[in-house]
Amino acid sequence: MLYLVPTPIGNKGDMTSRAIEVLQSCDLILAEDTRVSKPFLKHLGIEKEVKSFHSHNEHRIQNNVIELLKSGKNIALISDAGTPGISDPAFLLVRACREALIDVCALPGATAFVPALVASGLPADKFFFQGFLPQKKGRQTQLKWLATLPCTIIIYEAPHRVEKLLTECINTFGEERLACFVKEISKMFEKYICGTLAEIKVKLESEKILGEWVVIIGPPNNKREED
Repeated sequence: MLYLVPTPIGNKGDMTSRAIEVLQSCDLILAEDTRVSKPFLKHLGIEKEVKSFHSHNEHRIQNNVIELLKSGKNIALISDAGTPGISDPAFLLVRACREALIDVCALPGATAFVPALVASGLPADKFFFQGFLPQKKGRQTQLKWLATLPCTIIIYEAPHRVEKLLTECINTFGEERLACFVKEISKMFEKYICGTLAEIKVKLESEKILGEWVVIIGPPNNKREED
């Protein structure tokens, strides 16, 4: 069986006991970056064979992984942080497992956008998860399309591009659109910067731009009075 095992996005205490049990019992652990995962596994007291599995090698090693699973091995896949498959490698391997009639078990657990969304104060009944936008080609086209959606929008962004994204959002959604920019979820300096995009721009000027950000853009016409 292939296990998709979420790992903490910040606080190590968020690792579930079931996730630890799966990692302890499996035959092999596939990790997005072994330099990140090996120290974490050591912290958990887990000593298993760990091999890298990331976007640059997944096509090359996928067939070998499938053969190991067919031979009866139990394999766990982890990303650096969060749930494999959410803006991280996993889809191609899971699809190959389904085609080969190999069981896949996805453990519930940490993912950044869920706590950011439900604690943002913006509508969570309907939302569109964008993840990371294209860095260059198609970026503006995608933003303009997102602006047509009648629901809350969730975007992931790297720290060195978050200010650029804010400017793009103001230009595309309008400075009065309600939003929430969230950083360092579950860590010591977790912070939610909420308000209109214009207000967030002022607040962000005095903020340390560290760590990956989750950006929540409220739906059109979601005014403060309605909240």
